[in-house]
Amino acid sequence: MKSLKKNLLKTLSLIAFTTLFVACSEDDGATKVDGSSHIVVKLTDAPGDYDAVNIDVQDVMVQYDENGAWESIGEINSGVYDLLELTGGVNVVLADNEVPSGMVDQIRLILGDNNTIVVDGEEIDLDTPSAQQSGLKLKLNQELEAGFSYEFTIDFDADKSIVQAGNSGKYILKPVLRLSAEVSSGIVTGTVTPSDFQSMASIVLDEETTISAYTDENGVFMLYGVPEGTHDVMITTAEDSGYENALVEGIEVVNGEILDLGTIELEEVTTGSISGKILNEGVSVNISVEVPVEGGEEGEVESISTTTAEDGTFTLEGILPGAYTVTLTPEEGSDLSSKEITDVEVKLGETTVLEDITLE
Repeated sequence: MKSLKKNLLKTLSLIAFTTLFVACSEDDGATKVDGSSHIVVKLTDAPGDYDAVNIDVQDVMVQYDENGAWESIGEINSGVYDLLELTGGVNVVLADNEVPSGMVDQIRLILGDNNTIVVDGEEIDLDTPSAQQSGLKLKLNQELEAGFSYEFTIDFDADKSIVQAGNSGKYILKPVLRLSAEVSSGIVTGTVTPSDFQSMASIVLDEETTISAYTDENGVFMLYGVPEGTHDVMITTAEDSGYENALVEGIEVVNGEILDLGTIELEEVTTGSISGKILNEGVSVNISVEVPVEGGEEGEVESISTTTAEDGTFTLEGILPGAYTVTLTPEEGSDLSSKEITDVEVKLGETTVLEDITLE
């Protein structure tokens, strides 16, 4: 296994100390590229000495070119957020979207008109200078590589962003923001051989999330947006390929890097399997079969066994083609008798399914 590292600046400290900070980019060319990147935009806050600071967030936009158009990143969780509830590591996800890949020059936070502050229990409208109506701009200058995920956190400093106008009781919103960004995923690639049929590579993250991709004509696959950590990669072959599925265990994914698993050689199918279901509820049953030892002396056998799952199902795998006797042995104290099922034929690459079984 080899790892091909890609220098993507895993953690960036991109700080804008005022919302009107607009710097010039030296890149005047087109900045979009083929492909898409996944971005998550979060909002958090530094503490402020108020009862509440309510900010009306309406949109998040990006600019791919210094002189280019501003584009919304898509649907966001718009609404009024109390910044003082977003402290101590708490944040809110404003967006979780796919955007075109490329070099992003700036990001902009668009606010609505419903911005207020609560002082001594009194809610007061926050005046917003006209210069800020177009949005709060933050210099980014970040290349979004195709297939990677990025996480942007906007730190809205409530204490520094509120200015009291003398003794008039009037408060002005002059936002002070800090923007941080980091690559929050990696890419896993590899080559499955033989490649004259299509296989599927997949990583199961949880019960609801699986990252998967098919191999191309050369057997190459790419799994994008894989979270940092330890994972297993399953290679699933076509049913009629004549080859076994494969499992690559314990791969280490690092944010901002491409992990190349190299060549994954599939093994030809040389066995079959037996499956079935025991209908007796609440009873654990041992299922076993005596099979010839592959490459062993004539008459030499070994036992392949398994135990029923909670729903009574079972599968015996890795059985050479032939006819066998399946032995079912219930757990001690069940008052059920063992049972044998004879002449169970196993075929190459196939699963022999037994009829439902009731022990007596």
